Amino acid sequence: MTALQALVDLGIAQETLTRMVGVVVAAYLTTQVVGYVLTAVAERLPHRRIRIKIVVPIARVLIYGTAAYLILGPLLQLSTAQLLAVSGLFGAALGFGLKDLFAAIIGGLVLVTERPYQVGDKVSIGGDYGEVTDIDLRATTLRTPDDSAVSIPNATMFTANVSNANAGQSEMMVVVELAVTASADVDRASAIVEEAMMTSKYVYVDDDHPFTVLVEDESYYRTIRGKAYVADLRDEFAFASDVTERSMAAFASEGIEMPEAPIRAPENR
Repeated sequence: MTALQALVDLGIAQETLTRMVGVVVAAYLTTQVVGYVLTAVAERLPHRRIRIKIVVPIARVLIYGTAAYLILGPLLQLSTAQLLAVSGLFGAALGFGLKDLFAAIIGGLVLVTERPYQVGDKVSIGGDYGEVTDIDLRATTLRTPDDSAVSIPNATMFTANVSNANAGQSEMMVVVELAVTASADVDRASAIVEEAMMTSKYVYVDDDHPFTVLVEDESYYRTIRGKAYVADLRDEFAFASDVTERSMAAFASEGIEMPEAPIRAPENR
């Protein structure tokens, strides 16, 4: 016996069930259309891209909330016995595997209200890093640097560490790391990295977005860490690659030696 047949047997009119299904389908189609339109508008307005995209999950919650109200309205008019029966079916559904889905939905509501991250942000959730491309009631979708789409249940935010690299802003700090030998001219190497950052077409510098170059003295080498902002967070890796390539070319032309073995992968977060 299907769940719909069970509801019919409880005395709920077929017309009411049909209306409820229609509301769900209409809500789904509406969220798809709204999401598509807002995303298209956001891509045409790059400076307001993130601000527009954060409206998508909020609109989705409002649409599904309205649908839930329209569905629950007829159910609230049921008799006590019918309500108890419906509650029993719902409880059984949770017991048969929907509890994880329910936890994910609660996580989605918390995300929309508290906003630890938004659509368009670069975040690290657990061991996954990428740009948030979608937040729905069940899961958050990240686009990784390798162009993979990772779906993370929203309930994960209750147990995993969440790091946000730009917190809703289009500007983002990027860290570029290069290593030179202990005997190299570290002052000249630092100046080269600074010049490479400041002449990059991706860099963004003003009073609120400064840049800096730091040197760390390790046992057998020195690490030069350049920190600067990009105007568009999507240029994160293009900026890091540009600075690294031109810095290494300048190191080679001026005889600044780099360690032969890789020290560690740079962190661009």
